[in-house]
Amino acid sequence: MYEQFVNRENEMRFLKRAYESERAELIIIYGRRRVGKTELARKSAEEKEHIYFFAEETLEEENLKNFKTLVAKYLKNDIIEKAELSWEEVFKLLKDENLVIIIDEFPNMIRENKSIVSKFQRIWDEILSTSKIKLVLLGSSISVMESQVLGYRSPLYGRRTGQIYLKPLKFIHLKEFFPEKSLEEIVRIYGLTDGIPAYIREVQYRFKIGEKFGEVFMPNKPLFEEAEYLLRYEIRDPVRYAQILKAISLGYTKFGEIVNFTGFPNSTVSQYLNNLETLHIVEEEYPIGESRKRNARYKISDNYFRFYFRFIYPNKSLLLGGGKIPAFENKYNQYLGYVFEDVAQELLWTLSKEGKLPFQIQEMGRWWKKGEEIDVVAINRDERKALLVEVKWKDLMPREVQGIIEKLKDKTKPHLIRGYGLHYGVFAKHIKYKKKVREGYLVFDLQDFE
Repeated sequence: MYEQFVNRENEMRFLKRAYESERAELIIIYGRRRVGKTELARKSAEEKEHIYFFAEETLEEENLKNFKTLVAKYLKNDIIEKAELSWEEVFKLLKDENLVIIIDEFPNMIRENKSIVSKFQRIWDEILSTSKIKLVLLGSSISVMESQVLGYRSPLYGRRTGQIYLKPLKFIHLKEFFPEKSLEEIVRIYGLTDGIPAYIREVQYRFKIGEKFGEVFMPNKPLFEEAEYLLRYEIRDPVRYAQILKAISLGYTKFGEIVNFTGFPNSTVSQYLNNLETLHIVEEEYPIGESRKRNARYKISDNYFRFYFRFIYPNKSLLLGGGKIPAFENKYNQYLGYVFEDVAQELLWTLSKEGKLPFQIQEMGRWWKKGEEIDVVAINRDERKALLVEVKWKDLMPREVQGIIEKLKDKTKPHLIRGYGLHYGVFAKHIKYKKKVREGYLVFDLQDFE
C-alpha cells in the first residue's frame, strides 16, 4: 500500500508513542500538498484500530454522512448510517473505543463552514479529552492550518497534544528512489522535484517508461501546472504572486529589484512577500552573522517552485505550442549551481554530525557584502571557529581548487569571524586528484558521498 515509504523515522516514532499513550491525543499534521502527510498518518496507524476519513470539498452534511458510514462500518451497526446524528453525537458513539481517528484535509471542512472548528472544540472538550481516542487532523492549506487550527484565535488553540509540520525529504533520501543513479544525476532530479515524494515518484515513473529528463515536465503531465494549482489553493490573486516568484527565480532577490521587475507598489510587494513567507514558499535570508536585519535577499524555499518559475512559467505558451525551452540543458546546468549550494550545506551538516569536520557546526548560511560573496559560512561560536566554503557545480583540477581557495582568502571577511580560527574549503561536482589539495583544506565532491 505504501510504496517506497522513505525516511520519516522521527515522525513515525512520535506518532506511535502518542498512539500508545494512556490519554486522549489531538495531533495536527500539516504541510504542503504532495509532501506525504496522508502516507505518514496511515502508515503510522496501520497496526492500530483506526478510521481514516478524507474530507471532501463538499457540503458539511455530505462529509458528515460519509463519516457516519465509516463509523457504522467500524462499529458494525447499520442503524448509525441511517440515523440523524450530529458530529457530536457520532463522536459520542466512539468515546469508549481505543481508536485512532484520522481526518484528512480538515481545511476542506473549514472552508465550507468556519464554525466546524468550534464544533470540534466542543467535541474535544466534552467528549474526547477524557477518552483514549487519538484524533489526528491533517491539512495541506498551510494558511488555514496555521491561522484557524493552530493560531491563538482558533477555538482549538491550546488543545493539541502534538503537531508535525511535515517538511520535504532531504536530498540524500532521493538515492533510495534511484539506487541505480549517481549523485550527480540525483542532483539534476532534486533540482526539479526537491524532496516532495509525489514529484520524485512522478519522475521515477517517467524514467521507467523511457522518458528523458526534459520530457517529465511537459504539458499534460502533473509537474507542468502543479505550482500554479498550489498557489490558487492558498491565495486569491495568483497572477501577481506568480510575477514575484518569477522575479526571484530569475535572480532579482533584493526587495528593490523585485519592485522594479514587477512594477508593483512597494506596499504590495511587501505584503505579498510576507504572505509567501507564511506559506513557506519564500524565505528571507540575511548574511550569516548580521546583528541587524538588513541587506536581505529573498529565496524560493523549494526547488520545484524555483524550477517552475525559472523554466516553465516564462515558457508556457512555447511549451503548450509543442516547442522546447531554448538551450535548456545549458540553462539548467547554470541553475543547478544554486541548487548545489543547498546540497553542499546539507552534506556539510551530515559531516558535522558524524564528527568529520574540524568542529561541530552551530550555524551555517551564506554571506555577502559590497559585491563580495561566500557560498557557505559555517560557524561554531563557542569554539570561535569558522569554515568558509566555495561551491562549484563543475569538474575541477587541483590547480583550480588552489586558485579558488586563494581567492576565498582574499575576499572581505565578515565582521563576525574576526578573531576566529578559519578553515577553508571547496565543494565541487568532481575534483580530480583530491589528495593533492586536501592537505590543510577541506575539499569534497560528490564521490565522497556515493
